[in-house]
Amino acid sequence: MNHQALSAFIWSVADLLRGDYKPADYGSVILPFTVLRRLDCVLEPTKGDVLAELELREKAGLDPEHFLRRKAGTSFYNTSPMDLQKLLGDPDNVAANLTSYLQGFSPEVRDIFEKFEFHNQIDKLARAKLLFLITEKFAGIDLHPDVVPNSQMGLVFEELIRKFAEASNETAGDHFTPREVISLMVNLLFVEDDDALSKPGVVRTIYDPTAGTGGMLSVAEEHLAKLNPGARLTISGQELNPESYAICKADMLIKGQDVSNIAFGNTLSDDGHPGQTFDYMLANPPFGVEWKKVEKDVRREHEQQGYNGRFGPGLPRVSDGSLLFLMHLLSKMRPATEGGCRFGIVLNGSPLFTGGAGSGESEIRRYLLENDLVEAIIALPTDMFFNTGIATYVWIVSNRKPAGRKGVVQLVDGSSFWRKMRKSLGSKRKELGPEHIVQITRLFGRAEEAQLATVLDAEGKEVTREILWEGDKAPDAPEGGKVKLAPLSRLFPSSAFGYRTITVERPLRDEGGALVLAGKGKNKGKPQADTSLRDTENVPLSEDVNAYFAREVLPHAEDAWIDESKTKVGYEIPFNRQFYVFEPPRPLAEIDADLKQVTDRIKVMIEGLAA
Repeated sequence: MNHQALSAFIWSVADLLRGDYKPADYGSVILPFTVLRRLDCVLEPTKGDVLAELELREKAGLDPEHFLRRKAGTSFYNTSPMDLQKLLGDPDNVAANLTSYLQGFSPEVRDIFEKFEFHNQIDKLARAKLLFLITEKFAGIDLHPDVVPNSQMGLVFEELIRKFAEASNETAGDHFTPREVISLMVNLLFVEDDDALSKPGVVRTIYDPTAGTGGMLSVAEEHLAKLNPGARLTISGQELNPESYAICKADMLIKGQDVSNIAFGNTLSDDGHPGQTFDYMLANPPFGVEWKKVEKDVRREHEQQGYNGRFGPGLPRVSDGSLLFLMHLLSKMRPATEGGCRFGIVLNGSPLFTGGAGSGESEIRRYLLENDLVEAIIALPTDMFFNTGIATYVWIVSNRKPAGRKGVVQLVDGSSFWRKMRKSLGSKRKELGPEHIVQITRLFGRAEEAQLATVLDAEGKEVTREILWEGDKAPDAPEGGKVKLAPLSRLFPSSAFGYRTITVERPLRDEGGALVLAGKGKNKGKPQADTSLRDTENVPLSEDVNAYFAREVLPHAEDAWIDESKTKVGYEIPFNRQFYVFEPPRPLAEIDADLKQVTDRIKVMIEGLAA
């Protein structure tokens, strides 16, 4: 049974809840029961051995915890003689026995069900006389890892959350990221780490500050295990949503990860991993969400700790906190002297250019680019995420750039690498195929300039497309067709995105046209500036300000001057401008010929009607 069929079967439990529960509340029953059944199945083979071990150690007066974990073969255990199947043998006491069964779990599992607030649901289901029916339904599903592997179970959870989000008009994208986007990001992270990909016994750490249900961390672990079975990935994360946190923690628990590394709470106001640094990081923070609720804590850290804290470079506007997560990740980078770090973060277009010189956003970009931390920015196709169709970008940031990337930023336009989904899921209508992930990874890995050659037939339909590296010859156009070339991968020096904003002043004149001179201060005797004529100009860092001023301003305003006290340095990354290809309009004769054809056809139709 695939993950969609399995999640549909589990979702059918909602039929029992209809009437007693609103559709928006189905998840508060189905998700914890699914987790419970998963844990139930994992512990089932060792249940008898664990109970025997408990009795033996208690008789000996020893703390049984360590022994029970070893007997269970997992990092958790349950000391109750009950399981979901046995609960069905006493229909009149299901609520009491289920509560007792939950209390028998080790502390980290009890925390999961507390975050689900599962005890409240047990009481509610018991009052509605539904508890036995629901328990019976889940007891009949086999969710043992041998039947449903961890990767498939993660997809089941995501599919269920998506269904609940649709039923309650919530945004599924707040909880998880499409798997193929994660696969691409993981590829980009590991592509240049030969040790992690080849040496046995290598240990690496990875962190996700917006972990959701743990999808990014799980895919990273599975990916590295495939590439190098001898490598080990230690996982850490933090999540704000209680249900997503509970699912993430349960998933990591079953995989044998240390679940104390999964923190609960708001990453921006309450860092769950203070002082820790990591080898890799992944994040898909919420797009364009305001940070007003944590503004007080964030501003205090920025003002009191500066660069010793997480938000030293600057603060973005309150309406969009995505750059705060980027700065949080910067503070978690393992120092270059200890091996360095690379991370990938998904952002919308706003962080590329929002904010003028001197603004918080510009200062954050300035910090990244002047410290040579940005390896690449990759544009994804639109309509890739469940809760939005906007353009998104993957930023790859590293403090251990290979020699060939030093001082360089690579921009990759991956917006044309997609295939249409057979069925839309919310706002998600497109997906990356395996071949697209390979192509984008190759573009990033080679770090070279490249073009996309699209071959069109005589009717303008696409025949094929080909990636052309520098020096490659473009394919031949078919008869009557043509070949369109568009930049695909471009390399720029980090300084290419910097500019100076200069303030251009013009003199104030009286009614007779005479200059008005300042009467006091440091400008005494000099022409007074006319604020109504004040203007600004952005001058690229690569260009001399005075030369620019003489060429662009003085020919139009001979009396103008630069107020150097107001000059500011800014940075922006106008991504789309770097990939724009001008297509000249068709010749006027062609357009006239087409119009004549259309008008002649209309005339014939009118004559036919008149007859």
